[in-house]
Amino acid sequence: MTDFATASPFAVPRRTWISLSVLLLGVAMALLDTTVVNVALPTIRTSLDASESTLSWIISGYALAFGLALIPAGRIGDRFGHTWVFIAGLAGFTLASMWCGLATGPTELIVARVVQGLAGGAFFPAVTALIQLLFPGPLRGRAFAVMGATIGFSTALGPIVGGLLIEAFGAGDGWRSIFFVNLPLGVIAVTAAIVLLPRLVAGSDARGVDALGLGLLAASLVAILVPLIQGEDAGWPLWTWLSIVGGVALMALFGAWEVAVVRRGQTPLVPPRLFAHGHFTGGVILAMVYFAAFTSIFFTISILWQAGLGHTALESGLVSIPFAIGSILGASQSARLAARLGRTVLIVGTGLVALGLVAVWVILAAVAPADLTHWILLPPLLVAGIGSGMFIAPNAQFIVATVDRSEAGAASGVVGTAQRIGSAAGIAVIGSVLFGAIDLPPGQPTPAALADTFAHAAAMAMAVSAALAVLAFALVFALPRQVEH
Repeated sequence: MTDFATASPFAVPRRTWISLSVLLLGVAMALLDTTVVNVALPTIRTSLDASESTLSWIISGYALAFGLALIPAGRIGDRFGHTWVFIAGLAGFTLASMWCGLATGPTELIVARVVQGLAGGAFFPAVTALIQLLFPGPLRGRAFAVMGATIGFSTALGPIVGGLLIEAFGAGDGWRSIFFVNLPLGVIAVTAAIVLLPRLVAGSDARGVDALGLGLLAASLVAILVPLIQGEDAGWPLWTWLSIVGGVALMALFGAWEVAVVRRGQTPLVPPRLFAHGHFTGGVILAMVYFAAFTSIFFTISILWQAGLGHTALESGLVSIPFAIGSILGASQSARLAARLGRTVLIVGTGLVALGLVAVWVILAAVAPADLTHWILLPPLLVAGIGSGMFIAPNAQFIVATVDRSEAGAASGVVGTAQRIGSAAGIAVIGSVLFGAIDLPPGQPTPAALADTFAHAAAMAMAVSAALAVLAFALVFALPRQVEH
């Protein structure tokens, strides 16, 4: 078999690029499902009689489970080979998608989404790790740029795909089609992966998965996320604050446990030595903050457009087209700009995202609800999309390149977990702000009252997203000016 990892520094076999396309199909499926549900939330609420907190859990539960699976999956891939982890996870993701589509109640849908997230998180680290292993330096940036375009475009395309499917299959149970669409894609991707992907092992000395560490990490994140999602509905009782404090304490205990595991000569879930690199630590924090800002904007806009302004799911999805186009444009140039400008491309990217989201916030706060159209949001979302495309691919390359190649899976898992935790926390916080600001008058509200209330709430939620984007811009200076290719 061709030695994919030792190809010429200036060229790789054609099969390597075909393998990349298979990996990116999995990426597209996983990232599409982070936002495709957004436009379906009002329909799901009616169809399954779901509460507001349930709607947040449908998205945050997926993101949190996805993030929790990333790190152990990365370690397992380092030990046994990322290809088999990719295949198994993708197969599980496809089956879980079918379960989501068949769910008969809100609780079952949340559980199915959690399982889907776990499966998605299982195969996702293999993508970044295999790119790191398959492509030599000069081509690795190009491969990561394509991956970045796939991530940005798939995330932005989710609402459009969801709107088209619900429009085609009806507002009643049409939301189920957004999950069933994964079935043929999953079958194709799994089959192609078995046939085409190389059997590479990273050569790590990992000796197992740190189960207790994983349990502590999961418990800490759940303890923090539950009150963020349920607190608004419950009126923020004492248990919500105690849960958050307990979650922070468990996170500290997790860190201490990981250090103790290393001292005993065992393999930790998260190698503490990764965080000995200031650039890596800064990049992880940046990833968390950026994805909290980036993912939550589709949640806010979808709720406003349908529940507040009375538009269809398809009309709601069309609002995200400028962002999707911008993501493709930005990502297509990100590798070249990163090689030439270094960290400056990330500064420009996060700056454009912050500028775009601040502009969206100003529009939602200043424009009368009756005058809100997707055209008025086109310029700022296009600008934010270009910035997002410029940022995502180089950012991953800058962070992963700060660690040894043998730990590419573990590093990718940590970065990916930070992204998904950021997405989950972003939805939880923004959802709490959004739903908490909705103050409908008693009785049957008029369309004008609905529009005014939801527009005000959306403006407040978007203000949080914009503030997070500005913070991400500030944090980008923690990354190195250049990376070694």
